[in-house]
Amino acid sequence: MIRISCGGVLFDLDGVLADSTSAVVRVWTYWAVKHGFDPTEVVHKAHGRPSITTVREYFPEGDAEAENREIEQREIEDLEDVKALPGAVELLQAFPPDRWAIVTSCTRPLAIVRIGAAGLPMPKHLVTSSDITRGKPDPEPYLKGAAKLGVAASDCVVIEDAGAGVRSGKAAGARVVALRTSHSEAELRVAGADWIVDNCASISVDRTLGLDPLVLVLKDEAAGRA
Repeated sequence: MIRISCGGVLFDLDGVLADSTSAVVRVWTYWAVKHGFDPTEVVHKAHGRPSITTVREYFPEGDAEAENREIEQREIEDLEDVKALPGAVELLQAFPPDRWAIVTSCTRPLAIVRIGAAGLPMPKHLVTSSDITRGKPDPEPYLKGAAKLGVAASDCVVIEDAGAGVRSGKAAGARVVALRTSHSEAELRVAGADWIVDNCASISVDRTLGLDPLVLVLKDEAAGRA
């Protein structure tokens, strides 16, 4: 087991706490086919970064804002398969509310809907694409998440599942635990993850000596420096 001391924990949402993969695939596949793009490529690129970034990349001369509004509305309405990932609820409940935050590439309305649909505790601190100017892999999202906790990013642990998010956390100066929930281990290693485990069920909180600092325990047999 690996023990990590920190001042706060910053969680990505989709692929870390909530399983929204089916909805994401449906919405982005529809959009890709509509515009004649490769759905598999678009879905992969869309994961882990603000949707407007992907829209602008594929639709540079179109009305990206209008396209993005349509995508967001479709995602807000498509909640049928959204659920908490293994260990997510239990892990969040193990932290005091002021010691963790969700930092997501979703817009704020979409994040709130998905948190509710997955049955996750509503965070006291939430950073979304609505709150930033530069999305993941830029460090801004995780720097803002750390600031909300009143903790230096270097004293935070980021929990991520996508290469863009891992890069964002590392660029902010945080240590990053990556999950094997959506991307290949090779991709997470290349992105710079410090440790790689299966999911949130592989992470627990050691309360033996209290919660200052927080001590995370990685239980996954395969956990280790990436």
